[in-house]
Amino acid sequence: MKKKIIFMVINMNVGGTEKALLNMIAEIPKEKYEITILMLEEFGGFLSSVPSEVKVEYLKNYQELKGALNSPPHKTALQLFRVGKYVKAFKILFFHILSKVLKDRSIFFKYILNKYPKIDREYDIAVAYAGPMDFISYFVVKKIKAKKRIQWIHFDVTKIGFDKYFASITYKQFDRIFVVSNEGKNKLDKLVPGIKNKTMCFLNIMSQRLIVEMADDGRGFDDDFEGVRILTVGRLSKEKGQVLAISVVAQLRNEGYKVRWYCIGEGNERKEYEKLIKKYNVQNDIILMGANPNPYPFMKQCDIYVQPSQHEGYCITLSEARCFQIPIITTNFTGANEQILNEETGLIVKFDENHLLVALKRLLNDEHLKNKMQSNLKNNEIDTVKEIEKLNKLADSI
Repeated sequence: MKKKIIFMVINMNVGGTEKALLNMIAEIPKEKYEITILMLEEFGGFLSSVPSEVKVEYLKNYQELKGALNSPPHKTALQLFRVGKYVKAFKILFFHILSKVLKDRSIFFKYILNKYPKIDREYDIAVAYAGPMDFISYFVVKKIKAKKRIQWIHFDVTKIGFDKYFASITYKQFDRIFVVSNEGKNKLDKLVPGIKNKTMCFLNIMSQRLIVEMADDGRGFDDDFEGVRILTVGRLSKEKGQVLAISVVAQLRNEGYKVRWYCIGEGNERKEYEKLIKKYNVQNDIILMGANPNPYPFMKQCDIYVQPSQHEGYCITLSEARCFQIPIITTNFTGANEQILNEETGLIVKFDENHLLVALKRLLNDEHLKNKMQSNLKNNEIDTVKEIEKLNKLADSI
């Protein structure tokens, strides 16, 4: 009989966490698992990429919960007051303040889910995949019946708004806590030592064969630019660091380098970046290309790949870029040293405009360095499909 496994996520936006889930699902043995994805909302450019055999469900009445979860409580209460829901408005404020005073966010989650029934079906494994997201962790523990539970951590818990008190209580109710890099695991263990016996590194699944196949499916660059193409893939957000690209490409252009920097991804910083691009007068030198579920043709065709993130858990786009043996520069976020050997398979720099500029100029000027990196990457272990055995081992213990 197949094991029933449910993954709970926010949505299927075009992002690293969602890509990692799709990659893992592609490698999960179909004859062994019956897979369900439970989303908070029906949204995202990867919706169409979910395999047909996977069941897709959405959290009922999430729109009624969304305001209380995501908006400042005083605004939610004010809206309720305006429509005459005085008792509900008072309770929202009361339980929010109580959870703040007692430093226990689960009190607030318990209130807003007090009338929400448990999901009828029982699963062998329930996974809080969009981690750390406290609401999803709480929901998986309290509202999904399962024989085993997994909490997945995709980010550096020292760089985000991580509630270690909530984690110290709630994560103990999971059977396993998978963290996507060894460095990320060590940071979590140090921050919440009481769960150390449950944590394990689980690298994001990536099949080099599939990535290379997808690179041949798309068109890639269609402009007539004849200089050096630099590529960055990631949503347009502060933590992904594209802001560095704008000032750096302006300096490169002013020094006479013929480069063009392409950014694949979409996000809430687009308008701000567009203002900066105009300010630096680099409209023709940096191209915001929008989201693309298949960035691999561009990776294959670019001359240099740059990952300028402020922080990551284990950067999947960095793994993907390695598949094409192109020179790589990455900032020194969590997990970078687990993927790139500095000076051998890429350059690791500080999150700093000047450091990034110096590194780029080295690659632009030093053909020997570029060739060495490309040669070393050909012999670099990239495929992580074998990580799926960690999930299989937990399933076999049921």
